[in-house]
Amino acid sequence: MDITIINTEGQIPIPPNIQEQLGLLPGTAIELEVIGDTLHLRKQPTSSRGAQLITAIRGKATRELRTDEIMQLTRQTND
Repeated sequence: MDITIINTEGQIPIPPNIQEQLGLLPGTAIELEVIGDTLHLRKQPTSSRGAQLITAIRGKATRELRTDEIMQLTRQTND
């Protein structure tokens, strides 16, 4: 069992071995739930790779194209 101390900012450091075991990286969302006198920490499920990519590129377009123009570009072949 690992023991950790709450710091002056109210943060609870998670030992590196637990971070590695659970795949906790900076920015990982954690769900907190109090059950009786116990605090449960749960890694929030991650979205699919496709959803992550869409989130990453949303709003990054450099040209204003209509949907039909985008579709035409994606269907073109390099002959």
